[in-house]
Amino acid sequence: MSKRYTITAALPYTNGPIHIGHLAGVYVPADIYSRYLRLTGNDVAFICGSDEHGVPITIKAKKEGVTPQDIVDKYHAIIKQSFEDFGISFDNYSRTSAKIHHDTASEFFKTLYDKNEFVEEVSEQLYDEEANQFLADRFVIGTCPKCGYEEAYGDQCENCGTSHNATDLINPKSAITGNTPTLKETKHWFLPLNKHEEFLREWILKGHKKDWKPNVYGQVKSWVDDGLRPRAVTRDLDWGIPVPVEGGEGKVLYVWFDAPIGYISSTKEWAERVGKNWEDYWKDENTKLVHFIGKDNIVFHCIIFPSMLKAEGSYILPDNVPANEFLNLEGNKLSTSKNWAVWLPEYLEDFPNQQDVLRYALTANAPETKDNDFTWKDFQARNNNELVAIFGNFINRVAVLTNKYYNGEIPQPAEFKAIDEETLAAVKAYPAVIASSIERYRFREGSQELMNLARLGNKYLADEEPWKTIKTDEERTKTVMFVALQIASALAVLSEPFLPFTSNKLKSILNHSELNSELTWEDISTKDVLLPAGHSIQSGKPELLFSKIEDETIQKQLDKLEASKKANEAANKKVEPQKDEITFDDFTKLDLRVGTILEAEKMPKTKKLLVLKVDTGIDTRTIVSGIAESFSPEEVIGKRVTVLVNLAPRKLRGVESQGMILMTEDESGNLVFVNPNIEGVANGLKIS
Repeated sequence: MSKRYTITAALPYTNGPIHIGHLAGVYVPADIYSRYLRLTGNDVAFICGSDEHGVPITIKAKKEGVTPQDIVDKYHAIIKQSFEDFGISFDNYSRTSAKIHHDTASEFFKTLYDKNEFVEEVSEQLYDEEANQFLADRFVIGTCPKCGYEEAYGDQCENCGTSHNATDLINPKSAITGNTPTLKETKHWFLPLNKHEEFLREWILKGHKKDWKPNVYGQVKSWVDDGLRPRAVTRDLDWGIPVPVEGGEGKVLYVWFDAPIGYISSTKEWAERVGKNWEDYWKDENTKLVHFIGKDNIVFHCIIFPSMLKAEGSYILPDNVPANEFLNLEGNKLSTSKNWAVWLPEYLEDFPNQQDVLRYALTANAPETKDNDFTWKDFQARNNNELVAIFGNFINRVAVLTNKYYNGEIPQPAEFKAIDEETLAAVKAYPAVIASSIERYRFREGSQELMNLARLGNKYLADEEPWKTIKTDEERTKTVMFVALQIASALAVLSEPFLPFTSNKLKSILNHSELNSELTWEDISTKDVLLPAGHSIQSGKPELLFSKIEDETIQKQLDKLEASKKANEAANKKVEPQKDEITFDDFTKLDLRVGTILEAEKMPKTKKLLVLKVDTGIDTRTIVSGIAESFSPEEVIGKRVTVLVNLAPRKLRGVESQGMILMTEDESGNLVFVNPNIEGVANGLKIS
């Protein structure tokens, strides 16, 4: 019996494009789940949209000299296109700047307001005097009051995961100006999360102890055990949804409050378009609601949004929130600001028509229970050793041999041997095995079971050797090829959740569209024949499902990341501020001359000092220089140098130093001489 499902994927924030971390953490798992549910005959609403409010968007708009609407329009289009490009099969992709969302969020707020579910408070909020604005949580950085991490945000510490208020931070700084913010009074409405503590304990800590992922359950337990506090649902800001009650002038709904309501407004938009009742998907107990998110969103989807829904009173609660951990890139945390990421539009430029390769690599290495690392070498190995060598190889052999032996027509099988019966029985078992993995949100496991089905096909062909039996036993060859084609057909259907583009290619190769009815997930386990004898597959040389990725291609990606790393190092290198201003007369007091180091030796019992004999052109003198950790005496003999000759003599370890050699540092922090190396510049010439 089919069931109704509402599947939501976290609303991406529209201040930049999306990268592989977003795909791996949220959108590919959600898409696998939704595609599987549709294939098994369920009623699915797969819902998402762009999150378009909040301070970061206003800051970006100011920096670029455009309006916030310009920013969200730009990135909404880019993100929406990326999802389409990667086959993320949303039933609706909306945006929170849409009128239907403004109306839905305003109505939701007013319902809670009328039910006295908010607490109205005048409180002190952090305020940046220079920027002339109150600071959103993500624009306050300070020391976490729990673990001492010095770069905690105003709402959450990414080091220990603790949720807090911006005013709890130790030594807070404005991320806009770097100034220490002041406290300023303002009136806001708060959702009293403490009021919902008992409900959350009962619903999650008791009710979902066994079926929610340990990482999700553990975070929720930690927050609830620490004690929940009221949380502001309004903000002093001019970009967002205006607070729709008296006294709300100049304030908007806090982005964390309006964003999850975006799931509801997007569902309304979809239902209106397709002629369905949206309330069936949010208010009917027979509907299963599942939120796909990353671990940084657990508090919003497991504590705050359910508390909002509970307070409203007519909505169902999520059945599960299978949040993933984070994906790192080549051993380092993904960072949009540092360009340490693989951006989806760029990936498609470098790997055209290879969306499924990335989907597969991300799924096979998904951060389901712990943070995982994406490496380009693993990506290459997944493609070459699995997709090409196992899946693609099997399909290519089957298609080529069918065309070669039977002009593309499925042969009539002869007698089935035990190996044939066992192989067909094993194929029938795969839908249940893969379904079990998907229904338990173990997509990594499911992807490997799919690959095992392709392995089964390869082993069957290798054992039965139809390329040999075609010369000795044509009837046996017909049976073997018939069985192999049934495996190929099963792969075409069962691969769709994981590899939708590959599934379509394979269905085209096998001419699935010519069958009497489209094959379903259940058909693979119940039908004895998937491709009947006499059915014709695509003629001619079959399209390769996957192609080998060469080392040079991977090296280009590694070089691109290395360039990002060097650019970050250069950008982060601190330049000492300018010293106090001097006059021209002050400068003329300095006597800088070109010199040559004639002799050098290490000063005994010191690590840093070299004793140098320097020809300054006016004399030969002793200069003691602290460069011994960077240069050996042998390295510096003969070096042309810049010498400050009129520096007052100074004794260092008993040796009188009569001047100073000018040095600086390269980008790696190594000492280098400030050199007058041009030919024809004689010792003793003044530098001015």
